[in-house]
Amino acid sequence: MIDYDSVLSDKVKTLAPSGIRRFFDLLEEMDDAISLGIGEPDFVTPWHIRDAGIRSLERGFTKYTGNAGLSRLRAAISEYLTRRFGLRYDPQTRILVTVGGSEAIDLAIRSLVNPGDEVIIPVPSFVCYGPITLLAGGAPVYVETKAENEFRLTPDELRAAITEKTKLLVLPYPNNPTGGIMERGDLDAIAEILRGTDILILSDEIYAELTYGGRHISIASLPGMYERTIVVNGFSKCYAMTGWRMGYVCAPPELAAQMLKIHQYAIMCAPTTSQYAAIEALTYGDDDIEHMRREYDSRRRILLDGLRKIGIDCFEPRGAFYMFPRVGDFGLSSDEFCERFLREERVAIIPGSAFGRGGDGFARMCYASSAGNIEEAVSRLGRFIGRLPRKNIR
Repeated sequence: MIDYDSVLSDKVKTLAPSGIRRFFDLLEEMDDAISLGIGEPDFVTPWHIRDAGIRSLERGFTKYTGNAGLSRLRAAISEYLTRRFGLRYDPQTRILVTVGGSEAIDLAIRSLVNPGDEVIIPVPSFVCYGPITLLAGGAPVYVETKAENEFRLTPDELRAAITEKTKLLVLPYPNNPTGGIMERGDLDAIAEILRGTDILILSDEIYAELTYGGRHISIASLPGMYERTIVVNGFSKCYAMTGWRMGYVCAPPELAAQMLKIHQYAIMCAPTTSQYAAIEALTYGDDDIEHMRREYDSRRRILLDGLRKIGIDCFEPRGAFYMFPRVGDFGLSSDEFCERFLREERVAIIPGSAFGRGGDGFARMCYASSAGNIEEAVSRLGRFIGRLPRKNIR
């Protein structure tokens, strides 16, 4: 009989499972529940993009591509980033096609972090940054952002977190789970602190196309930031291509070459069919982005107005497709609140505690769902909180 506890990796054993997963498992037990939990567009991938993938199969394009991705795709990524965000990357030396944005994050962290290096991670944020840092032997340094600042990273918070061991700053904006963004002035203040240091930036811009009231600005576009910034992006959110598993990373050539080595050994190449679909998305998909963004903006207004009408406090998010309302005024932890809401009213939302320190007392609600589902979910939420004592009136 094998003692698996003795043979398993100590690093892996110490990782906590995702706090999001438990709520999806509970949701699977319920046939009639409304989900505002999963961070996935409810749109189907636009037909012309699906058709491009189908045509690639019909033409027999089923072999491996080059490790870094199809040259045509990397050229299309370069053109897209210039057109949409004013970023210029040489497709041959600075762009690597990955299996989703998650692989790009993993490659960036593993190519940089040595044992003992510190990685600054603003929280609440996407759940993978800390565990990947730990697996690389690094030390996550969590910076708790505040609701009163709309969960932006402030200069004072960053300055207080920097030590002589700091290797990397993760900049996860537009933010999952809060919907917060960083405006040009916010980024200028962060850039000013980093100039003159050797600290690099991992800018996770997977929601860059989903902003409301202004265009996303990448910190890579600011003076002195281009050569220290690794930009991660992908196709899942803006083109509704989650299942295609397509992402990319843009970095200085010295870093891109190291990431490519890891990618070669671990992955080989991104899915060929998905790469051909991605070329179509980048070339002809601008109208699809605008259509989906308008729809999300409409749903954003419905959810925000609904929450305010039933008396739940929430700042107005201006990015991604999430809202992060305060649910800690009812005498329950965010885990207890969300689990009871799911069991009693059949609506799934995710406790803010799943996204790191500062998340307890909040919940993530995803408005990538139909307007009808959002309105019904808010109605059930109003009924639910009506049965709870409110400990604090804001």
